[in-house]
Amino acid sequence: MYPPEEEQTGTLPVWAAFGDLMACLLGVFVLFFVWIVSFEVSMANDLEAVRSEREAATARLTVLESALAGPLRAGLITFVDGRIGIRGSVLFDLNSAELRSGGRTLLTEMAGPLAAYLSTRDESLMVSGFTDDLQMRGVLRTYKDNWELSAQRSLTVVRALVEAGVPNDALFAAGFGENHPVARNDSNENRARNRRVEMAPVARPRPLALGHAAHDNGASAPASAPGVRSAP
Repeated sequence: MYPPEEEQTGTLPVWAAFGDLMACLLGVFVLFFVWIVSFEVSMANDLEAVRSEREAATARLTVLESALAGPLRAGLITFVDGRIGIRGSVLFDLNSAELRSGGRTLLTEMAGPLAAYLSTRDESLMVSGFTDDLQMRGVLRTYKDNWELSAQRSLTVVRALVEAGVPNDALFAAGFGENHPVARNDSNENRARNRRVEMAPVARPRPLALGHAAHDNGASAPASAPGVRSAP
């Protein structure tokens, strides 16, 4: 015996709706799966690009280190993690910002490799000056304080590098005074280690887009010496 025709037809919309629901769920699953695969491929490509860039940067630093092998072997400079260190006594007499002849010769030798390295990178070379904790007194007080001495020393190095061929827009000077010592200022040897100049590649500064408020108020920014920074 067969059920009435109206009961048979009444069950059909339920199965049709269930089929449509399953089709929608399958579509959502497929879209989600495609998104996951695309995301993983994109992440893999990004990681590969980062890895390649790091390898290229390491290779460039290796080339720079090889080009500076002479001063490194002579103990005139140090090269650690891409940072170049030069003892102050190699470049300057005590409490002076005038280059010694040997210091100028060293910077001239370094200029070529530094210019070659910077030409392949969107970076600038930060030249930083550091002093010990002893303050200048009496006739030895040529500069106001250690900050001024460190800034002047770094600027002297920058100018010497420019004269030797490094582009001036790839350099800037910074003075840190007695801050950030590499050793405790408790002996003559440690103080000599703290009197130093460091060079480190950093991201090239970008122009700062200032608003119009200062101009509208008739104010202007104070002028400062180009390429010089003094930091605590």
